[in-house]
Amino acid sequence: MNNNNLWSKNFIIVCISNLFLYLILYLLFTTISVFAIDEFNANTSEAGLATGIFIIGVLIARIVAGRYVDSFGPKKMLYLGLILTVITTFCYFIVSNLILLDIVRIIHGFSLGTAITGTGAIVARVVPADKRGEGIGYFALSNPLGAGLGPLIGMMITQHFSFNVNIILCAILAVVSFGFSFFLKVPELEVTEEQLKESKQFKFTNFFEPKAIPIAFIALLVGTGYASIISFLNTFAIEIGVVEIASFFFLFYAISTAISRPFVGKWFDKKGENFVLYPAFVALAIGLIILSQAQTAGWFILLAGVLVGLGYGTFTASGQAIAVQESPTHRSGLATSTFYIFLDGGAGIGPTLLGLFIPFIGFNGLYVLMGVLVAIAGILYMLLHGRKKGKAYIKSNI
Repeated sequence: MNNNNLWSKNFIIVCISNLFLYLILYLLFTTISVFAIDEFNANTSEAGLATGIFIIGVLIARIVAGRYVDSFGPKKMLYLGLILTVITTFCYFIVSNLILLDIVRIIHGFSLGTAITGTGAIVARVVPADKRGEGIGYFALSNPLGAGLGPLIGMMITQHFSFNVNIILCAILAVVSFGFSFFLKVPELEVTEEQLKESKQFKFTNFFEPKAIPIAFIALLVGTGYASIISFLNTFAIEIGVVEIASFFFLFYAISTAISRPFVGKWFDKKGENFVLYPAFVALAIGLIILSQAQTAGWFILLAGVLVGLGYGTFTASGQAIAVQESPTHRSGLATSTFYIFLDGGAGIGPTLLGLFIPFIGFNGLYVLMGVLVAIAGILYMLLHGRKKGKAYIKSNI
């Protein structure tokens, strides 16, 4: 196999599998609250819990699976996650009350999080080192494409068919992904006896990769900013009367991310991470502020979708690449897990905290505040990582 070939069989398979996993995530994430309300007469708080508790399951998986992914093997981790995902998906058919629904949701989140941890560790091994930014960039397209297509497909199914059709589609995606995974050949990492012995100890560094924490902390802030969109955009759109336009936000988000990704990945590898990340922070911050003004012009929501796609989509892919390149090779899986624990943590915990501010500052104020938060994240990036890499890039080109 050509070690410099990015588009290998292994890379294509892991990208497809990861896309299917994120489609499953977003297909149900945006429709489960409607199911809870219609099926069990849940109030908005109970429906919100059924939606958000899924992220708790994902976070638990990130921590537990991330701890063992490199020693257990990412391919085995993917198998385990996919098997649990298939089983848990069918459990939705036997849910008879809200308590059971919440239990299934958290287990489903754990199952999917385990599988995604496996794919994240696999791609870090199969992507050539000199094409890491480009490769992880394409791989990370799964998230925005899932976020754009999943809600669209899920809502269309819910409008024209029963919720059970969503479940069947999710089960099919999981089974097909499981079938594809049998054709994966994942390179083994060379681990010394000392490294293996150290990995079995119960300590902080075996659950989190310290070298990945600076970029992961920035991801926590960025994830919180993005959480304000996925959690409150629909409610904001209803309040200002632009629901139909708002339904296309994630589609524009996905398109802008997909179009920009080939350029962003190559620029990351050739020009360095600062070249792509500084504009990403600016685009995301401006996108959030423009969203805050959507009551003056509904099409602002679509413009915000484009800018958020350029900003958030670029950050997630580039941030993961930074976490991997800053960490030891034998801990690449743990580095990826650390990055996404913080990113998902912002998306999972953010809505609860942000909801406390809305009665006082409104949705307009919320999105302005999130724009400021992203700007602060950009400044922290410069202080914690950007200045160091900027000097290294200048030195290498003198």
